[in-house]
Amino acid sequence: MIDRELYMQQIIPFIDQPFVKVIAGIRRCGKSVVLQLIREELMKRGVDKNHIIYMNFESFEWMDVKNAKALYIHISNVVKSAKEKYYILLDEIQEVEHWEKAVNSFMVDWDVDIYVTGSNSRMLSSELSTYLAGRYVDFHIMTLSFREYLDFHGLSLFQDKIGIHEEFRKYLRMGGFPAIHTADYTYEAIYKIVYDIYSSVILRDTVQRHGIRNVELLERIVKFVFDNIGNRLNAKNIADYFKNQQRKVDINTIYNYLSALEGAFIIQRVQRYDIKGKELLQTNEKYFVSDLSLIYSVMGYKDRLIAGALENVVYWEMKRRGYKVYIGKQDDKEVDFVALRREEKIYVQVTYQLASQATIDREFTPLLAINDHYPKYVVSMDEIWQDNIEGVRHKHISEFLLNENWQD
Repeated sequence: MIDRELYMQQIIPFIDQPFVKVIAGIRRCGKSVVLQLIREELMKRGVDKNHIIYMNFESFEWMDVKNAKALYIHISNVVKSAKEKYYILLDEIQEVEHWEKAVNSFMVDWDVDIYVTGSNSRMLSSELSTYLAGRYVDFHIMTLSFREYLDFHGLSLFQDKIGIHEEFRKYLRMGGFPAIHTADYTYEAIYKIVYDIYSSVILRDTVQRHGIRNVELLERIVKFVFDNIGNRLNAKNIADYFKNQQRKVDINTIYNYLSALEGAFIIQRVQRYDIKGKELLQTNEKYFVSDLSLIYSVMGYKDRLIAGALENVVYWEMKRRGYKVYIGKQDDKEVDFVALRREEKIYVQVTYQLASQATIDREFTPLLAINDHYPKYVVSMDEIWQDNIEGVRHKHISEFLLNENWQD
């Protein structure tokens, strides 16, 4: 079991605090492992294991607990006469109808500390805001980062650069779902495993959850988004694409389907940010996928997507570190990422290779035009070319991902 240290560092300060801890993320990203790590942490602190209640609602064991009343009755039978605190860990809680009512009652009626996981952000946010406003904290669990991938495989962060670069190429092809790193799978086997995850998410967290009837249209939208990773994209672009295919699709339907996919953590929308005006823009956003292996499992591996794939990896690494991430607009030029975290800010351009002077100019010029003191990076897969230009730093992407402090 991999130690998801990044997330545990975020969660541990809230143990025994009067907030429901909500742990969300795409199916099979490792949420259950985080719950097990929390259980281990509680026992290290001296909590009696009999005072830790764990229920996984994907298990046949709990098939009869399908609504708030059944959940409340089960928990109350254990804790109603207790004199000591109980810890309640509820895995894939969205399988229980009106679960938030039961959780709210737990907090009112007993001395408990509650942790829940879920695979649909829209469901969690709407129901929590109704019954638990101001009394919960949420944590987004993601698939393995490059650093976690190295740790999982017992690889040193301090091996030679060429070795690290080669491992990054493997990571880029394999993706970060923990299950695919438990054995020495071929790429074909990996994509079969991930396609099963994808199918489950599409069926259970989008089609069933949102009552989507046109599954074929939904999957065509998924493929269009996957095929345009790293490109500006919005509902109108997609509607125009279908129009060119002699098919009329209502733009509101596209918005709804994109929202459902985002709610299931398959994709995430990233807004544009006017660097000079310091304001968010409402057009030409981008979408990134929660794990690159989802694309390859649906469409196969495509070399032409590598630039967008690199952007995808950098985006999620910044999100893991708690940055708010936007697409930057600098006059008539684009900066791939503007990332904000409290008083910190960084600018990042991502490209496959700096193979020509034209490419170098395209990547560095927008950053050189930004007149502030915040760190600016150009990130690529070039093995040798690593010069800085007027304070703009160039890094191999693997080194950028493993750098613990981008502000230095």
